[in-house]
Parts: sequence; structure tokens; C-alpha cells
Amino acid sequence: MDFTFSEEQEAVRDLASQVFEGHATTERVKDVERSDERFDRQLWRALADAGLLAIAVPEEQGGSGLGLVELCLLLEQQGRRVAPVPLWPTLVLGALPIAEFGTPEQQQEWLPRVASGDVVLTAALSEPGVNDPLRPQVTATRDGDTWRLDGAKPSVPAGYIADGVLVPASSGDGGLGVFLVDPAGPGVERTVAATTDRQKVAHLELTGAPAEQLGADAPRMTAWMLDRALVGLCAMQVGVGEGALRMAAGYTSERQQFGRPLSTFQGVALKAADAYIDTEAMRVTLWQAAWRLTAGLDATREVMVAKWWASEGGQRVVHITQHLHGGMGADIDYPVHRYFLWGKQIEDTLGGASAQLARLGQTLAEAPA
Repeated sequence: MDFTFSEEQEAVRDLASQVFEGHATTERVKDVERSDERFDRQLWRALADAGLLAIAVPEEQGGSGLGLVELCLLLEQQGRRVAPVPLWPTLVLGALPIAEFGTPEQQQEWLPRVASGDVVLTAALSEPGVNDPLRPQVTATRDGDTWRLDGAKPSVPAGYIADGVLVPASSGDGGLGVFLVDPAGPGVERTVAATTDRQKVAHLELTGAPAEQLGADAPRMTAWMLDRALVGLCAMQVGVGEGALRMAAGYTSERQQFGRPLSTFQGVALKAADAYIDTEAMRVTLWQAAWRLTAGLDATREVMVAKWWASEGGQRVVHITQHLHGGMGADIDYPVHRYFLWGKQIEDTLGGASAQLARLGQTLAEAPA
């Protein structure tokens, strides 16, 4: 299969690389991590000014009308710089579903403001307990022309600063729907928590929270959102692996031991080669899944395979690159540890390697012969 990017896609990747390299410096990331908000608003504004927040917004709402592949290229560049901005929640979890399923009024209300960088969106896909996003425990009850939601949603990415949250919920008749909720509105209690990668999430407690249904009732909507959410995580993990491996290559080439660069020792070279192979496996499974989704093909299995590689291969890459730095890897003033933290966070978000294998095995078992 030919994964060659078009000129337009290469332009998105190159522009994103320039913006992240110019703004997400090591010192800048440190400063943002020390702030209360953990959100680099200067970088967010630069991404908006460059038109990168608008790449997957339809043209009629002020965007470029591109799609998932271009978003993945953007997220890959974010991962390479471990830049603290809510791209994945806003563009993948929020804007994509609204563009696909939202009413014209919902699209006009939210998407132009996504493109301009004036709002942050997210979705509450994680679940308490077994953490199955396809079986939401939040319940939706009709209240006249509106809905009210009850239940809890843990670890909502960017939920502490979001202007809108998409919440999958089950109705009394056993149906499923996705609902727009104001996280600062009545009936919503937000508890802020720090994550492994030093970013922040919100645990949401919904008690009769007023909600607006996203578009028409679409039973496939949650599964549609989950596939794209997982692919977005895989794209970030590819970038994290690339960034960590590049840092390890530079360090071991410059660090001298016994009068020779560390990179010339066989043990170091073999470990670095293992990390490179895992990164390339993550890359090819990512683009296989993203291509199938973009082509409108069923990609549920391919998405689970890609997320397994992002979890299993991703954690191996960040362990190896951390190890290759020796004592410097344990110094939190040195930036390689940040890739380790991001890799571990992405590994377990929406299900780690074991969870993906369990889902994949169940899917294969239920498939017709």
C-alpha cells in the first residue's frame, strides 16, 4: 500500500513542524508545566494564526476542509515536541464529531470558533470501572425539548478548561446518544486532577445536567468517535517515539565512553535499532488505520492493532530511549524524561495493550466465518 503524502499533506506537516519547533522549546514547555493551567496559549494562538486549528473544519465554517490524515500529521508533530496544547481533545474528540454528526446550527456555533482558536472542546469517552467507552454508564433523560444527564465521567482530557464536552450516554429505552454539555453549567461538578504527563484532566459529576443532543440519534456515533480518538493517540505516540529516538541518537553520538561515542557500542546500537523498528511498526499501523477510516472502509480491527502497537511498542521505545541516556535519563531537568511520561500516558489512555487485545479477540470471535 502506498502511504505517500500529497503535496498538501506535506505542506501541513512542514508548517506544523515549523510552528512547534519555533514555540515548543524545552524551556517553554518547562514554564508551561510550572503554570496552573498547563496550557500553552501562545502556541495555541500561533497554531490558529497558521490555520492549523482549521485544517479539518469544513470550508463553509471557515476551515480548510481537510481530514483525519492531516490531523494525524499535526498530532505527530505535537508528539515530537511534547507540546502542552489540547489539540487531540479539541480537534479529534470535539470538532470531528460535530462536523460529521452535528446539526447545521451546532456546526455554525462551534466550528468557526475552533478554527479561530477561541474555544476548547473535548469528549468524555473514558468510563469508570472496566472503562468500556462503547457502554456508557451516564444516563440521559428527556426533559421537554432538552435532555438531562446523570452519572460520572472520569479523566476528561482538557475538561478543566473546555467550553463544551461531548458526552456519550444511554437513554432509558436502551438507546445510545452523544450530548453536548457545558462543563461550567448547572448540574456539573468538575474536579481537576494531574496526569502522568503533567497535564490536567477533569473528573465530571453530572446531576441533572442540561444537555443538547448532537445531531440525530446515531447508534454508531460513539464507535465512530472511539476509532478516531484511538488513531489520534497513535499519531501522537509516533511523534513521541520519533522525538525520543532522535534525542537518544544525538546523546549517544556525542557522549564519550572509553574514548569512543556510546553509539558505537554494539549493545547501544541494538537497543536503538529495536526502538527504531517499534517506531516504524507504530507508523505503518497508524497510517493503515487512518487510510481505511478516510476511505470510508471498516477499520475497527486496524484501529485496535494500531493502538496495541502504540501501547506496547510505544512503551518499549520510551523505556529504551530513557535507558540509553543512563543517569541523564533520571534528571528531570533533562527533557528525555518528558517523552517517557507522555509515552506512558498515551499507552493507557482509552485502554492499554491488554485491553486492545481483548477487544480485538472478541471482535474476531464474533466475526462471521
